[in-house]
Amino acid sequence: MSDIIAARDEAEVADAVRSTLGAGKTLEIRGHGSKRALGRPSQTDLTLDLSALSGVTLYEPEELVLSARAATARADIEDMLAASGQMLAFEPMDLGPLLGGPAGAGTLGGLFAVNFSGPRRISHGAVRDHALGIKAVSGRGEPFKSGGRVVKNVTGYDLPRLMAGAFGTLCIATEVTLKVLPRPPMAETVVVRVASPEAAAAALSAAMGSSCEVSGAAFLPEGVAGRIPGLSGSPAVVTLRLEGVAPSIAARRIMLRDVLAPFGAADVIEADASHALWLAVRDVAPFCGLGERSVWRISTRPTAGPALAARLAADLGGEAYCDWAGGLIWLCLPGDAAHAEAVRAALAPQGGHATLVRASAAERARTAVFQPLEGALAALTKRVKESFDPGLVLNPGRMHAGM
Repeated sequence: MSDIIAARDEAEVADAVRSTLGAGKTLEIRGHGSKRALGRPSQTDLTLDLSALSGVTLYEPEELVLSARAATARADIEDMLAASGQMLAFEPMDLGPLLGGPAGAGTLGGLFAVNFSGPRRISHGAVRDHALGIKAVSGRGEPFKSGGRVVKNVTGYDLPRLMAGAFGTLCIATEVTLKVLPRPPMAETVVVRVASPEAAAAALSAAMGSSCEVSGAAFLPEGVAGRIPGLSGSPAVVTLRLEGVAPSIAARRIMLRDVLAPFGAADVIEADASHALWLAVRDVAPFCGLGERSVWRISTRPTAGPALAARLAADLGGEAYCDWAGGLIWLCLPGDAAHAEAVRAALAPQGGHATLVRASAAERARTAVFQPLEGALAALTKRVKESFDPGLVLNPGRMHAGM
């Protein structure tokens, strides 16, 4: 286990990076540690503990903006926003249970670093789309800030978007500023049975192409659907979420049922049951608590998603379901073997990328956890890494070997 350096503020973070750089050593960046099992295993000399960098530094509900230090508990932020009728609109998933840890242990810095968004991604965008600004320390030990507290003040290079999803390999974010949005007063879910993955893709496409303003769209095959709250014993279904005020939801429900009429009669799941259903979809609840089974997160063309999910599950003896109207596949495979070559070979004709989210440390060490980089993209990624972290001090190899 590597030695731990604790930092209480940005100045101490910068000092830690400079001293580590001067000693020719490397740093693992850690907040609460809830995502340590995501990505390639750390092989660093030291661990930089950011858990003391906690607390909301700005919250202006009227301006829909929030700033907080990196190790601020995501659960505390969401509770504070809920008290003002607001939310993180990108609906960040809670990776804790999927990775074998407790629920609600994540931090603001962690959700920013991985850029994993939930079902509302199709209507409200990703984490990076809501990032207004950051304060950070580069791999040179230089503090910097980028962006602002309102959209119109964000000028120059949009570094928050670049840093989101970089897994702490470019900089150490010490404070993040996000745009927040009002929480919908009501939500319900329209459910329709589908006979095949192709029918599911058609139903999802029809719903997303309508004016019904769907904010969640998933395909849940039989078996997976039975482990989702509100769908016990259900056959394969497409689930579609409507959010807003009651009259709007009622009108859009009628429209959506008409759109889905060619696929069969639609049922409705209301209020709390609808909320529980989408939490399970968001947090990959059907694949939690299954021991050493590997789990993939696959992004592809929405129209191709349901058929690709079914084919991968059948060919590799696993289970899969689709979020993001078919554009996001969660694939669970038996045992610890990642089957990376088979997964990426099946994905290649459709386009997209596949990330190994859950596997043992040994499997993650020998597998390309993230989509391999080739050609110009690999060269560009290397140059960006070297621009911010020329000494390869920050989380080296966390995403790709040698970077």
